[in-house]
Amino acid sequence: MEAFDSAARRQAEPSGRRAVIVGAGIAGLAAALRLRQQGWDVVVVERAPSRRSGGYLVNLHGPGYDAAERLGLLPALNPRDIGFFTSVLVHADGREKLRIPAAVAEAAVGDQALSLFRGDLESALYDAVAEFADIRFGTTVRAITQTPEEVDVTLSDDTHLRAELLVGADGVHSRVRELVFGAESEYFVDLGHMVGAFPLDTPPTRMPDGVGATFIGPGRTAAVMNLGLGRSSAFFAYRCPDADSATELDLGAASALTRAFGDLGGGVADALGQLAAEPGSAYFDSVGQIVMDRWSQGRIVLLGDAAWCVTVFAGYGAALALDGADRLGTALAEHGDDIPAALDAWETALRPEVDKRQALARRGISRFAPPTRTHVWAGEMMLRAIQLPGIRGLVQRSIQRANN
Repeated sequence: MEAFDSAARRQAEPSGRRAVIVGAGIAGLAAALRLRQQGWDVVVVERAPSRRSGGYLVNLHGPGYDAAERLGLLPALNPRDIGFFTSVLVHADGREKLRIPAAVAEAAVGDQALSLFRGDLESALYDAVAEFADIRFGTTVRAITQTPEEVDVTLSDDTHLRAELLVGADGVHSRVRELVFGAESEYFVDLGHMVGAFPLDTPPTRMPDGVGATFIGPGRTAAVMNLGLGRSSAFFAYRCPDADSATELDLGAASALTRAFGDLGGGVADALGQLAAEPGSAYFDSVGQIVMDRWSQGRIVLLGDAAWCVTVFAGYGAALALDGADRLGTALAEHGDDIPAALDAWETALRPEVDKRQALARRGISRFAPPTRTHVWAGEMMLRAIQLPGIRGLVQRSIQRANN
């Protein structure tokens, strides 16, 4: 087990209150850790049969980094930090177009930042939570009822759980949201793109060590990172009309991504070859945001992608999950037994940040899937320009404003 200064170890005296958290991803585990700090008993329900690993790269800076520090996670996360690396923009065949040194990104973001694989962040959270939480894998929620005093949750194994609080942190396809707030179709806003990400068992042989190579073309982006054995990964995003997303999902990650990117060479070809050999390793889904007027009802609250899903185009989902969980714990502590009031206050404080991140994601689509070659060219010019000292300072100040 990783060493960590867990907030759970600094928990308050047991309060006798129980929280049921649905979802053992970043948002759910962070909520479990934060609530335990305040003395809550925690049950975590997860539909997957076991722990998840792998996934794409996530960045923690600004409020996300601060939340990780308050949760006591930094000692476990710091050894897993990938840090800054050289980024190379490439032609379709893998040849280099331009290179952005690691120092450029470091100067823009600052030293209070972490770059991690999503699976590493979830593992650190799991290690912190497993000491105290009742975690039930391979279990789903079948029914939910509530009174002013408690929530009753019926699980797929016919178990009944009674709790003072139910947290739905079960992702964009949330079962809690469906049972309490209504069908996914009422809240899911399809952004017309597909995204795929997966770890690479073997570093790609067609690109240098310590480099992230990115191809950007009209309607698509492919990024492959060669950061050594067990630290390499691939990320793909491409435009897909709303009506075709179901067809893409039916094809599966390996077939769909090969059809969309199979003409590319270099590290992309290596990555697709590894995916074909192990197709179950990929995260693959349509890209959409969850947009809701309210995230809570009585003693039931949604958290993370289940409530807002800013998407990978925002580049802030993991940070917002940590920050949201941390703020939730603070609001509950401040309002004592009045849980509905705590949830109202939490949402009022957090919603402006979520709205901002969702708007940034919608504007950021053109960076991942430029609509025309002219947009691709303009993006390349911007990447060349940010290496100039004066422009670099403007970019740094812009990033700092976005994180405040």
